Amino acid sequence: MKIINTSLPEVIIIEPKVHLDSRGLFYENWNRNRYAELGIPSEFAQDNLSRSNQGVLRGLHIQHPNAQGKLISVLEGEIFDVAVDLRTNSPTFKKWVSVHLSSKNHHQLWIPKGFAHGFLVLSNSALVSYKASDFYSPEDEMTILWNDPQIKIDWPMKAPDLSDKDLRGKLLSEVPLEKLPKI
Repeated sequence: MKIINTSLPEVIIIEPKVHLDSRGLFYENWNRNRYAELGIPSEFAQDNLSRSNQGVLRGLHIQHPNAQGKLISVLEGEIFDVAVDLRTNSPTFKKWVSVHLSSKNHHQLWIPKGFAHGFLVLSNSALVSYKASDFYSPEDEMTILWNDPQIKIDWPMKAPDLSDKDLRGKLLSEVPLEKLPKI
């Protein structure tokens, strides 16, 4: 397993060791002890699957105060995955990082608590798996607009397919600071 640091120190890319041969492939998608050494929780509350078509953008979602850390993997297809630091007292507040996750590169993205998450499907469709460190809490969830001008994410598509919930996301400037997480 190889760790790739990002410009946001807490957000890391994990490149598992993939064993390929004529029969197919094998790799560890999760190992409690090895991931705990990286600071990733040794227990997760739930696993989620999301299948989306090309051009679908999901996000930017964050839960606070019942925050979730997320370990993102792509089982089929390819996505442009984004994490945004929304911790108001962080030196990287409003900064974002992106990574291409796919069923070909097998990379994973660890997004800790306090970060918003979103992704755009680049392939015909994508099956995304993510382990969440806490349970989904709809009353604590916020959606920040995917194209918020304060965050300035450079999405590879300018007119994605959005759900009603994501279309109604808030600008970060509309969210009171006390509703956002801290370190």
